[in-house]
Amino acid sequence: MLGRRSFLKDSFCGIGSLAFASLLRDEELRGATHNPLAPKPPHVATAKARAVIFLFMAGGPSHIETFDPKPLLNELNGQRRPSSFGDAKYQFVESDAKLLGCRRKFGQYGASGLEVSDLFKHTAECIDDIAVVRSCYGHKVVHSAAQYELLTGRTVPGFPSMGSWSVFGLGSESDSLPAYVVMPDPDGALEAGQPMYTNGFLPAIYQPTMFRAGAMPVRNLGLPPGVSLRERRKSIDLITKLNELNLDAEDDEFAARISTYELAFKMQTEAPQVFDLADESQMTLDMYGVGREPTDDYARRCLLARRLVEKGVRFSVVVSGGGPGNKQWDAHKDIEENHLRMAAQVDQPIAALLKDLKQRGLLDSTLVIWGGEFGRSPEAQGGKGRDHHNLGFTMWMAGGGVRGGQAIGATDEIGLKAVESPYHFRDVHTTILHLLGLDQDRLTYPHLGRDERLTEVQGEVIRAITG
Repeated sequence: MLGRRSFLKDSFCGIGSLAFASLLRDEELRGATHNPLAPKPPHVATAKARAVIFLFMAGGPSHIETFDPKPLLNELNGQRRPSSFGDAKYQFVESDAKLLGCRRKFGQYGASGLEVSDLFKHTAECIDDIAVVRSCYGHKVVHSAAQYELLTGRTVPGFPSMGSWSVFGLGSESDSLPAYVVMPDPDGALEAGQPMYTNGFLPAIYQPTMFRAGAMPVRNLGLPPGVSLRERRKSIDLITKLNELNLDAEDDEFAARISTYELAFKMQTEAPQVFDLADESQMTLDMYGVGREPTDDYARRCLLARRLVEKGVRFSVVVSGGGPGNKQWDAHKDIEENHLRMAAQVDQPIAALLKDLKQRGLLDSTLVIWGGEFGRSPEAQGGKGRDHHNLGFTMWMAGGGVRGGQAIGATDEIGLKAVESPYHFRDVHTTILHLLGLDQDRLTYPHLGRDERLTEVQGEVIRAITG
């Protein structure tokens, strides 16, 4: 009689060969030319960033109240703007509006001594990992157009987002989760709507997956009662075969739908564990602010973003602000009330995300970006609010090869215009691509007779950040 131990010993090579063949098949499928989401090498092999998390502060956070202190503005509080600063066009600020000083307190943090507002006292603890760009600017002063420009580089819908371009350039490192995820704010949609996140004219396979708010971002992940995983696998295989019989080589929408069926099946085995925070320590949950208000929702989404990075998701957008007006960072009526409320929701989760990525060894390979579609005006709107402001505002980056602990560029003494090393959104996009190892001139797609790219015209890498 052949014992169990002898059987395993004698058949080891055969079982090992079967396992090895299975691994080779999986690798072959992931790298096959017909799989557009297969991982692709970057243009620059030395690039550190492999994933991006964009912390989108929708509505326009004030640079003056957050990361760009303006003492002179406080001195001129209640006065007309001196003509020496030039002119600015607004939506709602009256021609006789007075300058509005900032009531926030700024302190110096970290070894770098960078100044940060008390709205972001938790994030300030990570300032030595953050590069603050104080001289950003855009072309548009209305939400929808500015949001398109922030996400796609153009001021009208129909163009691919930076998330779609990133996945187009690098593919995905996960075959069981979406490559590109957007986590909207539960309070509602934004002015530019879903088109600002989408694939535009790129093939449909590069579109984002929109997660729902709440504890279950993707519904119906569980198998129906009485249906086994094997039965579901057979059903998906049959659907795929039937669909492929009618697949036109030029029909990328249909091909993307076939791929979505396969991804949905794989998510039934992988995603439930990703969404379940039960395996996180209480210390981690407390660090993010999960389980208490006002941080619970944004904390869950930031924590999920970290978990998605661990699973190979390429690009995640975590939105703060949704629905009408004051539910965003859109402080027209009262800058104090709005920004105190909005910052209280996100400050601790953002700091926790940076610390968590760093302690897990993921920050070096994950680029974290913070910002909105514009800043806020130095002038008061209605006495206590600030209007949209596109001429100079702040964004910041951390991780992914970014040199932290520094402030790049500057606005003038009242925060009206970017005057030192001004950087347009296209420069921000170029820098993101550069940190991912992608060359803006090589990352192109033919559309209507020309090779389109994210940056439209050539952008400039912010070299002070990247070294």
